Amino acid sequence: MALYLQATVMTYVSMLAEKLHRDERGQDTLEWTMITGLMAVAILAMLGIFTGALGSFANGVERCVDFDAASTCVAGL
Repeated sequence: MALYLQATVMTYVSMLAEKLHRDERGQDTLEWTMITGLMAVAILAMLGIFTGALGSFANGVERCVDFDAASTCVAGL
């Protein structure tokens, strides 16, 4: 009787361990998806915060990168 009980418990434990092992297959994918999503949200937030500064920077570069010989670039404008 004790051997039967021990065999039953061992079978149950091994089946449970196998089930838990199988359930972890998609865990890495989920973690990388969450990290990638968090990075995307952070990038979008930073773009939202710095939109004015980036626009001003782009306008300054546009004024300075003009291929006309008569154009001048004044720093800080």
